[in-house]
Amino acid sequence: MSSPWIEGLRSVALFVPDLAKAEAFYTETWHLEVAHRGDGVLYLRGTGTDEYLLALHAGGEVPQVRQVTLRARSREALDEVAARVQAAGGRLLAAPHQLDKDPAGGVGLKFQDPHGRTIQVVHGDVRRAATAPVQDRPIRLTHVVLNSHAVDETQHFLQQALGFRLADRTGIMAFMNCDRDHHTIAIGIADNDALNHIAFLMPDVDSVMRGGGRMKDAGHPIQWGPGRHGPGNNLFNYFMDPFGVVIEYTADVEQIDEGYEAHGPEYWKWPPGRVDQWGISAPPGPELKQAQRCVFFAP
Repeated sequence: MSSPWIEGLRSVALFVPDLAKAEAFYTETWHLEVAHRGDGVLYLRGTGTDEYLLALHAGGEVPQVRQVTLRARSREALDEVAARVQAAGGRLLAAPHQLDKDPAGGVGLKFQDPHGRTIQVVHGDVRRAATAPVQDRPIRLTHVVLNSHAVDETQHFLQQALGFRLADRTGIMAFMNCDRDHHTIAIGIADNDALNHIAFLMPDVDSVMRGGGRMKDAGHPIQWGPGRHGPGNNLFNYFMDPFGVVIEYTADVEQIDEGYEAHGPEYWKWPPGRVDQWGISAPPGPELKQAQRCVFFAP
């Protein structure tokens, strides 16, 4: 256990331009399942214990991030986070309160970090009974990557406010750990604060690869992959959804404990021509790189 207060990543909420189109894509092609429907909002679940992974809200002409939701280890942890967020320079938007309008329920708080990213932390939300993983269907979210124009400041905030620790640092990213997954939030070194991508955990390598074929058949080619990352050791295939949100199928995420040794950029340098452990895939193309710079948090 790294963070004494944060257990992991629960869900991501997005504003999307076309809710019906989003539902068709995320259920028929991405293989999530409708969990709940509301007025102008759709909640989608995987096969794991989380009540939902994605909340899709009807929005404007471009996609935006409404919030990223983390799960707290205890009700007391929410009060600790509320105090630490403000001490670390964040802005508390909502103190701990009952989430009566959220279909997963529980108690939650909401804050903005110093660069305007909205994060919710919940405890006591509905959990589903554990079942065996289902081939070709996402289980849960494993991480979200957020760009930052001030990576050191963002890293410091996550450490001070949420108790994360640095798992690894490469030339392009800082990987932040809170529990067993190697990273739950990663910070992309950039000149903006956009969403870089959302990663969905698949049951195995075959599910990651068949997912690539399924997406290709549906007109959504693999934008980067297949490959195996260095930090996290996870398999990957990257795609873009119909609105330009970058999403990843991943598996085999490295599980770490307090004895894990963090490494820096010199350790994670690849030989010339390689961008991952396997060296099969070409580097990310300009279309993907641009998409990773275009989806911002809603004001």
